[in-house]
Amino acid sequence: MKVGIPKGLLYWKYGVFMEVFFAQLGCEVIVSRNTNKELLNLGVKQAVDETCVPIKIFHGHVASLKDQCDLLVIPRVMRMAEREYICPKFCGLPEMIKNSISDLPMITEEPIYAQNLDQLYKSMEVFGRKVTKDKRKIKEAFHKAWKAYEESFCGIYDVGYKMRVALLGHPYNVQDSFLNMNIVEKLHDLEVGVMTEEVVPRREVNAYANQLYKRLFWTFARHCYGSGMYFAKNQFVDGIIYLSAFACGIDSVVIELLKEGIGHFPLLVLKMDEQTGEGGLNTRIEAFIDMIERRKWYESNVSSSRECVHGS
Repeated sequence: MKVGIPKGLLYWKYGVFMEVFFAQLGCEVIVSRNTNKELLNLGVKQAVDETCVPIKIFHGHVASLKDQCDLLVIPRVMRMAEREYICPKFCGLPEMIKNSISDLPMITEEPIYAQNLDQLYKSMEVFGRKVTKDKRKIKEAFHKAWKAYEESFCGIYDVGYKMRVALLGHPYNVQDSFLNMNIVEKLHDLEVGVMTEEVVPRREVNAYANQLYKRLFWTFARHCYGSGMYFAKNQFVDGIIYLSAFACGIDSVVIELLKEGIGHFPLLVLKMDEQTGEGGLNTRIEAFIDMIERRKWYESNVSSSRECVHGS
């Protein structure tokens, strides 16, 4: 069996798990190519206008794969932590795909619950039965896939730079270089290193998120807020760049909470959609880095002046 895995949305965080799982079941795994203009245009043509650009891109990946495989992985992710959910669009993703794209092969439209390992296995067992009835083989494939996932690292942790910024946002906004117009490369060209939320210990993320007056019941909202607070309060980076898809309701809440929590710590919010121009984005990034440099220079000089006064 040929299994197609679209290289969009949560592929950027859990793709290795799905690839290893189906490969261990004896499938030929076909991953769609990297996002490009052609795939974006294909997705925009297929998807509902009101959806965000990451969902449109996912439609493009699906449309490019549908004639190459016998089974398409369309993740209906419901829950990744106890008492939490993720973007509602994931809950209805299979329906969006089925109603927008015709002539689809068999798809994985069953819900995925991943708040613990037992629940995740039950969800993946349903997927595995689409390929084989051998429960032992499915269980073995699951454990090998989980091991591969635990040994992988999808984040960014740059060292050797005099200045670093944290890139925050949903994983597909941060990791898909076409969607964010190669922002990591742009920052490197400016001699700025990058860190992402994956480097922050989960206990620290939870500790800062738990300080809010009300529990964040969106998993990625908790990740972004908690890691942003950790970076700012501990001065591990010189600034934060938040990548947000236009019209993302979850981000609109998290960004305001983060602004209030970090105070005057440098924060740049970049909104992205299919119409975003690269020239304007470059200008905003360069201005942000220039502002950080001026701030560091000012703080360094003020500190030196105070030392001289106290010393005299």
